[in-house]
Amino acid sequence: MASRVETASDIGAEPVVDGPELRSILDSQRRAFLREGPPSAAVRRERIDKLILLLTENAEVFADALNKDFGTRPLPASLLSDFAGILPDVLLARKQLERWMQPDKLRSTALSGLPTIVEKRPLGVVGIIGPWNFPVGLVVQPAASALAAGNRVMIKFSEVTSHTAEAFARAARRYFTPEEFAVVTGGPDVGAAFSELPFDHLFFTGSPGVGALVARSAGANLVPVTLELGGKNPAVVGGGADVATSATRIMSARLANGGQLCLCPDYVFVPSHMLDEFVSTAVNVATKLVSSHGDELTTIVNDRNYDRVLGLIDDARKRGAEVRSVPVAADRARRRIPPTILLGVTDEMKVAHDEVFGPVLSVLPYDDIADVVTYVNDRPCPLATYWFGPQDASFREYRRRVTSGGMTVNDFAAHCSVNAAPFGGVGQSGSGAYHGRTGFDTFSHRRAITTSKLPTSLGSMMTPPYPRLFTRGLRAFIGLQARRAKRRLGRAGVRLPDGEIG
Repeated sequence: MASRVETASDIGAEPVVDGPELRSILDSQRRAFLREGPPSAAVRRERIDKLILLLTENAEVFADALNKDFGTRPLPASLLSDFAGILPDVLLARKQLERWMQPDKLRSTALSGLPTIVEKRPLGVVGIIGPWNFPVGLVVQPAASALAAGNRVMIKFSEVTSHTAEAFARAARRYFTPEEFAVVTGGPDVGAAFSELPFDHLFFTGSPGVGALVARSAGANLVPVTLELGGKNPAVVGGGADVATSATRIMSARLANGGQLCLCPDYVFVPSHMLDEFVSTAVNVATKLVSSHGDELTTIVNDRNYDRVLGLIDDARKRGAEVRSVPVAADRARRRIPPTILLGVTDEMKVAHDEVFGPVLSVLPYDDIADVVTYVNDRPCPLATYWFGPQDASFREYRRRVTSGGMTVNDFAAHCSVNAAPFGGVGQSGSGAYHGRTGFDTFSHRRAITTSKLPTSLGSMMTPPYPRLFTRGLRAFIGLQARRAKRRLGRAGVRLPDGEIG
């Protein structure tokens, strides 16, 4: 696919087909950044307002493009996920950026004779590589954080949602100069060239596999990266949970955006004695949804992903899983897959390891929460985990032992909607975080500035002559800390080796 860069001054832009042309855009932004220096709060607010207008004045156009890209993506679903859902975070950044910009004064440093402040400086040029499942919202939200922090922004849209990419790029040129904000569309070759650019920070949302490639490319230029990835997110129904409520909420979450959401639960652990009730309730919920609103459900984005999801179901069936689907046929022409529950999933099945990204939920029974903890911890860290039921001893053990990017109790993805909280993954589900103040900090450099009021310089302390009293003082300080550490360990009952090294 030919790529295109849309800018305010270049309405008839020629396709960008290689790295050097992408590099020229980056160089133009960097020159502008260095020439003008860190922008004022007023300039940052102006850029965020332009981004808000880009998003809101064209929301219906972008939503129509999203519908074309997916085949079916209802207007309310798009308006919520890609527009209204992210605007509170953008508005928070606009409101708070002046306060976030203020240097931090480290109080204790004045007493030591080294009063210190910590500045929040923009990094320069930030690159953002967006995903196809929420292609507008998941580039606008980090872009707002980057602009609030004072950076210039280059965005690479996913080629999977090409109608949306082109619509956004055409609109962006009406609001921004290319030195502020540039939008790049195109295929994998353009994406690869984009990830090789020497940005000051690179932000990627997508799969762990592609994220590894992006991180490798960025590493060649020592570009710091934030990776917002996915993973197989577990849900757990506690022994004291309301089964009907839990099944309804978990199944609804699994069907959000056609299941094409990095926060969807991929599998759920249910107490053995609740299993039949949970499964029958979940199937009934999905059946009623399909029978009454089936044409409004988001479809699978393309043939490749449609075939991949059906392949996971077929592989599980062939290897012994019980497949319970809503009684409607799969429709390849419209890329509709009936909501499906898998029982008896084992490690030999692909669905036990691959992120589904479709309307398929694996349900596993359990009797002891320790077995659930072991199962989850034996796998890569998920982006999210869910608990349904009271916050009892089993919940506390699960929370204490399991690592995940975030956690929601008794609902779906609620932790992602709290703008004051950081959002991000851990391990294979990502690195770094954003949203709210965390997003501002992600795209800022914290520079310490210290004024020395010491009677002597630190440099003179590092060079001879070394006074005998100075050496004696250093030894006394080190010895004191050794004795204190030994006493603390002794009180804790920790046995230390006897004797001295060497």
